[in-house]
Amino acid sequence: MSSLIGIHSLSKSYGTQDLFDKISFTILADDRIGLIGPNGSGKSTLLKIIMDLEQPDEGFISKRQNLHIGYASQMPEFSPLPLEQVLIQNAPKHQDEYELITKARILLGKAEFSDFSQNASKLSGGWKKRLDIARALMQEPDLLLLDEPTNHLDLEGILWLEKFLKKEKTAFVIISHDRYFLENVSNKIMELNKCYPQGVCISEGNMSVYMERKDGFLQAQSQRERSLSSVVNGEVEWLKRSPKARTTKSRSRIQKAYELMEELGEIKRRNKTVLADIDFVASERETRKLLAAKNITKSIGGKPLFKGIDVILSPGTRLGIVGKNGVGKTTLLKILAKMLPQDMGTLKYAEDIKIVYFDQHRENILLTLSLRRALAPNGDYVDYRGQQIHVNGWAKRFLFSQDRLELPVGCLSGGERARILIAKLMLEPADILFLDEPTNDLDIPTLEVIEESLNEFTGAVAMISHDRCLMDRVCTQILGLSGENEHQFFADYSQWEAASQSMLVKKETVAKSSIPSVKLEKSKKLSYKEQKELEGMEQNIILIEDEIRVLHQQLEKSSIANNAQNSLEHYQLLANAQKRLENLFDRWQFLLTKSTQK
Repeated sequence: MSSLIGIHSLSKSYGTQDLFDKISFTILADDRIGLIGPNGSGKSTLLKIIMDLEQPDEGFISKRQNLHIGYASQMPEFSPLPLEQVLIQNAPKHQDEYELITKARILLGKAEFSDFSQNASKLSGGWKKRLDIARALMQEPDLLLLDEPTNHLDLEGILWLEKFLKKEKTAFVIISHDRYFLENVSNKIMELNKCYPQGVCISEGNMSVYMERKDGFLQAQSQRERSLSSVVNGEVEWLKRSPKARTTKSRSRIQKAYELMEELGEIKRRNKTVLADIDFVASERETRKLLAAKNITKSIGGKPLFKGIDVILSPGTRLGIVGKNGVGKTTLLKILAKMLPQDMGTLKYAEDIKIVYFDQHRENILLTLSLRRALAPNGDYVDYRGQQIHVNGWAKRFLFSQDRLELPVGCLSGGERARILIAKLMLEPADILFLDEPTNDLDIPTLEVIEESLNEFTGAVAMISHDRCLMDRVCTQILGLSGENEHQFFADYSQWEAASQSMLVKKETVAKSSIPSVKLEKSKKLSYKEQKELEGMEQNIILIEDEIRVLHQQLEKSSIANNAQNSLEHYQLLANAQKRLENLFDRWQFLLTKSTQK
């Protein structure tokens, strides 16, 4: 398989922090790479260097001639323009306007947008992610670079992205800490980590295969350290005896001894694994019920979000709140946390309840604040469980070195900012932890520490998260919101996911078969011509859907995909067919409504 990009001895640092040092690897045309690594290892910086948005300190990148790269950033922002115009502005300039409009509409349709004229700057975080991926694909990339694409996506959005990436033929590199997502889409895992001799490790296969291989490598490296340590100890004893005769053989042994010491020091450095020391402080309250919510109902701007929700949180309860973006998950969490009023229903709390809330938007951290003041706002010490801890030691618990304490928070990565907020939460004893997307941007080792800490926390937890692995491992109960004033409780996240997928299939079946095939009685509201038109719509819908399916199949053929003129003609046919289908459904809805009016 041909090479797209070669990375040659690439190094990058910021101040005293080394991100990566002399790393080298190749990206091939069929690679679907999941890029992982600890927070601060330089994953986002590496993608920016590939895109020429930043420059390396050393090394260089070789790219295949005429290589097209699409890039979707971690935090996309858009001008207040219609979606269609956003994509057209970011397209190659060699195409004519009609071709660009057709291509933009096809991509927006793939991303499941229904209104192409809506204001891009007003989209929610999840829909901005979708639009950013579509914007990257407008470049007709040979290689797609995606930085944390699942952040802020709901389950439906993540499943859409998984399906989308599996269908696309483009090679990609995806930064993600979503373990289930990487398991499903990757054929190669690459980790930036100083535990490896070359600073980077690339493994064929998905996430499960990689984790097995990494575990085997680390065990072998630890065994090598133990064996080498024993050999070095023997050589040190020999050196101490200071043999008088410095023969050529003894000088060679001395040189070899120092080489072994250097190798041992290097292996010890690589084997030194430091994890964030996360331990949420519970108030040790023994009350059976910490919170009892009855018949909670809420509407916003006249739009009903949910109604009639009953929740009981007791010590040991781990409640996960799930549903599409916009169904009211965060609103419900804030109502339970006393941050928003409900429209109806009652909330009863245990006396002197202590509540801690984790905000997904990190609104509690000023970006201009230094890391020192963010970790210790009241001086150089923090009070943790009655113990005074110096800010240097407190920072170390969250993997921050002393020489970074004067950095502004705005210079830190998303994962590092998340660790700051977790550090603040740990200083507050809590009966209930309310966590809104606490895992965004965190690396996999820190996620595993958080899972363990939440399972050991003796209070109650109510949590929103798109991290399916975390929800599966932590939650004892799942509350699913449908966005249609309906809700349901499930035993675990997997059960809710299965029910949601089943419901999606059912809705699609109803939309394609049940609705068009409804038998209508003659209506006096319709003219004879309209009645005949309505009766023939089911067959017309089937014909257009068949036409769209055939066009999709033809576009996957290399003879068409590789021919610019044929490809353009087929995309135009597809856009026209999709528009006709949309107009047909609109007309069907109009005639059906007219026929049933009293």
